[in-house]
Amino acid sequence: MDQKQLVKQILDFNKTTLDNSFNAMVLLQEQSEKLGKSALDQASWLPEEGKKVINDFGEAYKKGRDEFKKSVDEAFSKVEDYFKTF
Repeated sequence: MDQKQLVKQILDFNKTTLDNSFNAMVLLQEQSEKLGKSALDQASWLPEEGKKVINDFGEAYKKGRDEFKKSVDEAFSKVEDYFKTF
């Protein structure tokens, strides 16, 4: 088997695995967020400032998650471009 083809298959497998794992994590995070928002809505004892802090944390988490995915996608793209030159 051609080494270039083998490397491409390995990269494709790793990218697919990462994408599937990332998507599963996103689904889990979104379900947890829905559950958390439901609990926050029912928590009359928690002041609005506290609810805002929790919501801001969730938004920061999403932003970090999206930036991580973007960085990984860019890295895979660079590696794929590198092996296309051979």
